[in-house]
Amino acid sequence: MKITLMSMVLGASLASGQLVAATDYPLTITNCGYSHSYQQAPNATVTIGQAATEILYKLGLAEKVKGTSVWFNDVLPEYQAIDRAIPRLAENDPSFESVVSKRPDLVIAQYEWHVGAQGIVASREQFHDVGVATYILPTDCDNKDNSVGLDGTRLGQFSTTSLYKSIHQLAAIFDVPERGDALINALTQRENLAQQRALRAGSKNATAVFWYSSAALGMDPYVAGQKGPAAYIMKTLGIKNVVQSDEEWPTVGWESIAKANPDIIVIAKMQRRRFPADDYHKKLEFLRNDPVTKEMKAVKNGNIVVMDALEMDATIRLIDGLEKVTKAVEQR
Repeated sequence: MKITLMSMVLGASLASGQLVAATDYPLTITNCGYSHSYQQAPNATVTIGQAATEILYKLGLAEKVKGTSVWFNDVLPEYQAIDRAIPRLAENDPSFESVVSKRPDLVIAQYEWHVGAQGIVASREQFHDVGVATYILPTDCDNKDNSVGLDGTRLGQFSTTSLYKSIHQLAAIFDVPERGDALINALTQRENLAQQRALRAGSKNATAVFWYSSAALGMDPYVAGQKGPAAYIMKTLGIKNVVQSDEEWPTVGWESIAKANPDIIVIAKMQRRRFPADDYHKKLEFLRNDPVTKEMKAVKNGNIVVMDALEMDATIRLIDGLEKVTKAVEQR
């Protein structure tokens, strides 16, 4: 996989010791179809989505965060103390009223289905009408149609370009561009190293399936399609995805998955309990006891990787997921 031009330029800049210029306001950014001019760095923000929250924490902007919501996993260990001091508006979907009660200058959302045309929290216009700017992570809208499929459909293969774009733009908005460049450079280096390790271990001979959850155990599971972030992990490492759909998380029957008989099964671990299969222990129990799934070679050989849900989604933890699958390939 080719490294993006943006990350190459940023890496070269850091390596050469060049100073990164401070943000020159007003800063106009076009984001997911909307253009907004920032007159200064926001003083207060609310995040709707753990991915957005952890990017801000990584950029050293926790003091700007006045409320968080939509949590899938425990916060990164290094930010536990910081996070405890910040109000959690909801574990899942916050109300519009709870968000605006924090008087944010800016609302940052991970998904358009929370803040968008059909947003379950609000539309972008609803926030704009009360003087609150909105920013959606480009990972959820660049080269993606969120009107098709349950979780949207990628129009092209996901890459970390949109993830690094999210980091780069947020760092510029908050006037910490050098922190954004440093984070992108560190993630890019890890991305390259994981790919090299996996290819040395013979990953091009492996097949895999990523199981996110299921509406009920025994029902067709939500698995990674061909073009989303989990597919990026497989493609980057040269692993064949046994699922052919272009949807983000299509449902596919266990009989079809068992027939494909993947070498590796990756299952999501999360604190969310919307569905019984959100609990990874129940996923493992099902795989080992169901008459169809227990015969798959990945189950028989113990090639099951447990991964935080955010590590198979378009977040800064995606590189952690890449490294975990690399380790599984090396050990199989």
